[in-house]
Amino acid sequence: MSTVGQPVAREPLVGRNEELVSVHACLAGGRHVLLEGPVGVGKTALARAVCGALARGFVRVDGDGRYTESKLVGQFDPPLVLERGYLEEAFLPGPLVRAMREGAVLFINELNRMPEGVQNVLLPAMDEGSLILPMLGEVRAAPGFAVVATQNPAEFVATGALSEALLDRFELVRLDHASEEDERCIVAANVTGSPSAALVAGAVALVRATRSDPRIRRGASVRAAIAIAEIAQHLPEAASSTRAAILRAALLALPTRIELADPHGTSVAGVLADLGERVGQEVAVGEPSAKKR
Repeated sequence: MSTVGQPVAREPLVGRNEELVSVHACLAGGRHVLLEGPVGVGKTALARAVCGALARGFVRVDGDGRYTESKLVGQFDPPLVLERGYLEEAFLPGPLVRAMREGAVLFINELNRMPEGVQNVLLPAMDEGSLILPMLGEVRAAPGFAVVATQNPAEFVATGALSEALLDRFELVRLDHASEEDERCIVAANVTGSPSAALVAGAVALVRATRSDPRIRRGASVRAAIAIAEIAQHLPEAASSTRAAILRAALLALPTRIELADPHGTSVAGVLADLGERVGQEVAVGEPSAKKR
């Protein structure tokens, strides 16, 4: 059994102890939590880890501009209504009602992509632990119910701003990219096989370089480094040049994960070639060709 301030995750979260403690304290204190950070920093993994530590159920919803209020709350099954009327057994509970009844955490991924009307449905459940269902009456939240939501920073495409009323119900925990050392540990732990330390270091260094290059509006997350390392170890170049394998793998893994500031005037291949020069030192030690000399 975990204690407040000393959460025990079912799976280790590399470099996220401070955030783990913060989210654990909020949920243990009966608060709702908003996790903010760029794609791929571990927001979902953090929420799952804390729910595991608190032995809470976990009901997930993915934000979408087409998501409706009835999907979140639930709806009556028309054939059953015709047969039996508006009874409890004719109601198909949505994620919000299920989480409330089970005393579970409702995890909403990318809440700020949801329509405002759907967001507003959460207010009475978060405020009073209560929801009024037409034809059925009141649903009261069981102990343990909470909302944990994530949002990407405002500069991301297809995101909107949460209302002031909704923000006032959340405690905010911000996440940024992990340190380089932690990202190397994450990549090494998530790549199948036995990638060399040089390959892991080079993949991480290349991905981190995408976050600071002025030609790139939005850089890649550690997920891209995992993909690069996973692919690179299976390329024929890996037998003679770790750097060459990383660059070839990057051309496969990064185009869908970065956003160029000027996509018409800049090529992904050109940018990655330049960034590859910066990470050459990361893979110099451990190069297969260097070992043979």
